[in-house]
Amino acid sequence: MSAVELTETYACTPSTERGRGILISGDSKSNTITYTNARSVIMMNLHNPLQVSVYGEHAYPATVARFSPNGEWVASADVSGTVRIWGTRNEFVLKKEFRVLSGRIDDLQWSPDGIRIVASGEAKGNSFVRAFMWDSGTNVGEFDGHSRRVLSCAYKPTRPFRIVTCGEDFLVNFYEGPPFRFKQSHRDHSNFVNCVRYSPDGSKFVTVSSDKKGIIFDGKTGEKIGELSSEGGHTGSIYAVSWSPDGKQVLTVSADKSAKVWDISEDNIGKVKKTLICSASGGVEDMLVGCLWLNDYLVTVSLGGTISIFSASDLDKAPRSFSGHMKNVSSLTIRRSNPRVLLSCSYDGLIVKWIQGIGYSGKLQRKENSQIKSLAAAEEEIVTSGFDNKIRRVSLHGDQCGDAEAIDIGSQPKDFSVALSSPELVLVSIDSGVVMLRGTKVVSTINLGFTVTASVVSSDGSEAIIGGQNGKLHIYSISGDTLVEEAVLEKHRGAISVIRYSPDFSMFASGDVNREAVVWDRASRDVKLKNMLYHTARINCLAWSPDSSRIATGSLDMCVIIYEIDQPVANRNTIKGAHLGGVYGLVFTDEYSLVSSGEDAFIRVWKITPP
Repeated sequence: MSAVELTETYACTPSTERGRGILISGDSKSNTITYTNARSVIMMNLHNPLQVSVYGEHAYPATVARFSPNGEWVASADVSGTVRIWGTRNEFVLKKEFRVLSGRIDDLQWSPDGIRIVASGEAKGNSFVRAFMWDSGTNVGEFDGHSRRVLSCAYKPTRPFRIVTCGEDFLVNFYEGPPFRFKQSHRDHSNFVNCVRYSPDGSKFVTVSSDKKGIIFDGKTGEKIGELSSEGGHTGSIYAVSWSPDGKQVLTVSADKSAKVWDISEDNIGKVKKTLICSASGGVEDMLVGCLWLNDYLVTVSLGGTISIFSASDLDKAPRSFSGHMKNVSSLTIRRSNPRVLLSCSYDGLIVKWIQGIGYSGKLQRKENSQIKSLAAAEEEIVTSGFDNKIRRVSLHGDQCGDAEAIDIGSQPKDFSVALSSPELVLVSIDSGVVMLRGTKVVSTINLGFTVTASVVSSDGSEAIIGGQNGKLHIYSISGDTLVEEAVLEKHRGAISVIRYSPDFSMFASGDVNREAVVWDRASRDVKLKNMLYHTARINCLAWSPDSSRIATGSLDMCVIIYEIDQPVANRNTIKGAHLGGVYGLVFTDEYSLVSSGEDAFIRVWKITPP
């Protein structure tokens, strides 16, 4: 029996929201940053961005995660107000879970000794902030003084301990303790205060706000002692701030699409040392919403999810940038001329190009950003189906998309298939039947008299197989622009969800919503591999290896199962938990490399070692 191991992970991007900052954090010992997307907490090594680990145990979308001071634990929080504390090593063992606030948690911070945690966010009533012992959950103070959502909190890293909070009521509140008690409040900002951070030695803290200002306070007394100069300053809301390890500089990011490095002088005035511009398209998605200064790395995050890494020791050096998907990756395909090049798409209309072994290689910029349901790549073009009843043929020139030709087919495309050897022909299934396209023309719309759920066309365009709601497979020969029914195959007990021909055209495979897959011999139309009933939910996708010797199925049950065609199905390989929320895309790039994508916005590369 062969074995399967995970060799590469192409991470999703942080979840972002317009008009809000995101607070990413890091561990200076391992150069790892952590951020959240949906229910996943992602830990990525800045030295090697393909080295990614994921914690997926939150029941609700996660909002913020932080490493403990010793780097052994992570505290992560979610929209339900729950904080989970888990180990960064061996299987992410859960240590504790507490319901901290009654609403979404926006920020949390460990005490420097790793004994207490302070969390802030939204809540019913007036408890927007809570500090507690991480092992018992016992409260360590009372935090009154805020009337609206508290966006950020900071714990003084040296004794005497202090906690500072800030938020949507424009206030910066200062608490002494433990146990913590309200000491004083500042109203120096005239808009939301988005982020507060202590310098590494605890001598001062800085707040940044949507009023485009940054203010510096004394770390021990909480008095205002300086500010970031408006000369060369930001022209938009400042969403996040991070101190340099020596406490002499800060990094800020703003809605004006720039990041700035400031020198903080002895008399606590911040002067712009360098403005960092991230190369981009100039749209709203280039607004910068998060930042982190970790050792020599300056990390910025844009609204569109692009992570850029600058070098603090060489600010003139161009940054390394990478990105990915923020939403469910619904389709995955390869360029046949170069199978190491992958194209993936998510329904928000984003198409990303990846190169196996390297990872992120760019976003394909289309002229119009329509939503995409699924995607297929022919030689020099990609074909997409949308939710707007249109099929689009987009020419490809390297990483750029040429003009798209949209073909309105009059109803919602369920599934479509391109005849790869003669890509003029595209077969689109709709509820009542199929639509045949040649080039950009609809040549026929055929009502088949049953509800169609899946379809496929052979690569030479001579045959089509169409699956129905009733679980039957109808085989048609294509003559001219019409379909001639040749056979009806009955084996499935649920609606057909996917059909694929083997590359050598000797077999085809089908999967259904009742969790069963079947491999058929194409010539005799007999079942070749049966009892493939090992998923626990609907099969979403399937893929053949290039030599037609194995087949992989992906399901809503989050698993991928790989079968060898000439072996009994009991000898299958199961990848459990391949994608949180379900597997939606599968493609082989060679005999032994399988790529999967899913609801969690990740793409993973699996290596199959032959027995």
